[in-house]
Amino acid sequence: MCPLVPATRGERILFLDPMTDATAEGHARDVPARGSDYFALLKPRVMSLVVFTALTGLICSGAHVHPLLGAVAVLSIAVGAGASGALNMWYDADIDRLMRRTRARPVPAGRVQSADALGMGVVLSLLSVMLMGVALNWLAAGLLAFTILFYAVVYTAWLKRSTPQNIVIGGAAGALPPVIGWAAASGQAPLNAWLLFLIIFLWTPPHSWALALYTTTDYAKAGVPMMPVARGAASTRRQILLYSLLFVPAAVAPAFTGLGGPVYLAVSALGGAMFLLLAARLYLSRSGDISDAREDGLYGVKADARPARNLFAFSILYLCLLFAALLGERLSGIAPLKALIGLNG
Repeated sequence: MCPLVPATRGERILFLDPMTDATAEGHARDVPARGSDYFALLKPRVMSLVVFTALTGLICSGAHVHPLLGAVAVLSIAVGAGASGALNMWYDADIDRLMRRTRARPVPAGRVQSADALGMGVVLSLLSVMLMGVALNWLAAGLLAFTILFYAVVYTAWLKRSTPQNIVIGGAAGALPPVIGWAAASGQAPLNAWLLFLIIFLWTPPHSWALALYTTTDYAKAGVPMMPVARGAASTRRQILLYSLLFVPAAVAPAFTGLGGPVYLAVSALGGAMFLLLAARLYLSRSGDISDAREDGLYGVKADARPARNLFAFSILYLCLLFAALLGERLSGIAPLKALIGLNG
């Protein structure tokens, strides 16, 4: 499962990013709500990434979980992610109307009332947490509740509009699903679970800031102090490189902690080298200085912005491959590298 999802509309192919839920079409339509509009409130592409990483955490825990309970755990996490998306769309409707890539969302487009989005988010939040607690355990339920509150209140209502560090601190919400999945299966959250958290946490700034470098106009228009708006493109490119230098070693680390095996080591090392190369090219480029996304799509950018676009696109693929390698190794019975080289202790 890869979170970069192609969707065809007419003769055009749009590539939809799960972390932004953006589409190339942003023209608002004031039409009656349909079921698909309420489904869109859940940010299904974001949800797909959340489910994928949470499932990886659940499987990597090594705990025996009845398949039905495992499915309930994943469902609870998916519903919680959807609840967070609905609350985010409710609160951010005012700035979503101003940005090209978000103005077609159901609330700013006028297809879903704000009160309906809020009510849906609150009900789904309570349902997901209670289901997780009753069916699995209250550690996982507590982590899920914290994630929803952190995303909806700390990130959306506070950090996003107040600091250029919004995506750094707020990235904790998107990084918690594998820990929740691990806790749901085992009732514990050991260091390896938090290592998966760290990988996503350090991945988020380079990924999000690469996007922000070629959508700066959108954020500036909406008054959102993303790093390129608040600190400039050159500072953003430098920080992307610094975070990349922290992220790639963290991504390789599971191969040496008893979590990943030889497949994971190869994927993380080779993909990490490509990630660093793209980050270095971005650092040396002029991305964000004068460039912006074109109207023909999130991935349609001017020449100067292509290094940012390339890192943004590859970052999605790399994260997908990291978790797919971990999941594939566990499901196929490939032993962790630490066991293979006789370092079990």
